[in-house]
Amino acid sequence: MSLLQQADLVSVPPSRQAIRQRVRQLRQQLTASEQSQAASQLAEQVLNQAAVIAKQHVAVYLANDAELATGPLIQALWQAGKNVYLPVLHPFCPGYLLFIHYQNHTELKPNRFGIPEPRLNCANLMPVAGLDIIFTPLVAFDAKGNRLGMGGGFYDRTLSQLPANSPCQVIGLAHNCQQVDQIPTESWDVPLQQLITPAKYFDFRNL
Repeated sequence: MSLLQQADLVSVPPSRQAIRQRVRQLRQQLTASEQSQAASQLAEQVLNQAAVIAKQHVAVYLANDAELATGPLIQALWQAGKNVYLPVLHPFCPGYLLFIHYQNHTELKPNRFGIPEPRLNCANLMPVAGLDIIFTPLVAFDAKGNRLGMGGGFYDRTLSQLPANSPCQVIGLAHNCQQVDQIPTESWDVPLQQLITPAKYFDFRNL
């Protein structure tokens, strides 16, 4: 059975670091074919959500460390006439992200983690509060919408800038195999409102 076909929740030890290690191993074991299939299915899942189609300013990410690839999704968003934005490391506020308008001709350069990002240009900057949707990467998630990232806290800090009544939708993207039984939470964690895998849409807002 391939990892994409696994239906059961991943059984892992309870510590956050143990979860990171185990789930990263699982997604790194996905074959190139499985990754490609998952990326195509994700784009289809996202574009099937009416709430996404109704929005205009959408932040996405470029995959790293076997994260669910977003290339087909970005292409689909462009074709649907959406404005797409990519995160860049904030040059003056360590630990925070900025979002830059991304087009098919946008020049990319690797940041200090080796992840491609647009060159910082204030003319192309979109404030976090101006985004309609922020698609976030993650290492693992649970049925309550708790999100476990790589440990740097970049998205948690950045998303904390959103006002409580912000209409911006924060939506996690993950492989099916990244769901776990339970994630131990910390006070700074920002839970997900929604999450999309290649096989399913999760809505955590009414839990």
